[in-house]
Amino acid sequence: MAKRFSEEVSIKEVLQSFVIQNKLETGMDKVKIKEAWVQIMGNGVANYTEAIDLKNKTLYVRLTSAVLREELSYGKEKIVKMINEEMGKEIITKVVLS
Repeated sequence: MAKRFSEEVSIKEVLQSFVIQNKLETGMDKVKIKEAWVQIMGNGVANYTEAIDLKNKTLYVRLTSAVLREELSYGKEKIVKMINEEMGKEIITKVVLS
């Protein structure tokens, strides 16, 4: 049964409680990480991004450009750092470009 709050609570707090109770954090992180990729990398890279998937703290990114893939491979550590900063917590430890 749902927990009732005895005092006024913001909608944000209620939604956070719902996400935690129903163990939806990993699914929410998968959605947010796709948005973070586009925001961090910009439209140029986003246009060549075919798929983004998060599995076990590893971010798998499929790109349609071999040249872009090679260029991004040199900055994997920086990509990990920027995405974790954008998300506000350590979500990924590794990036795999294919």
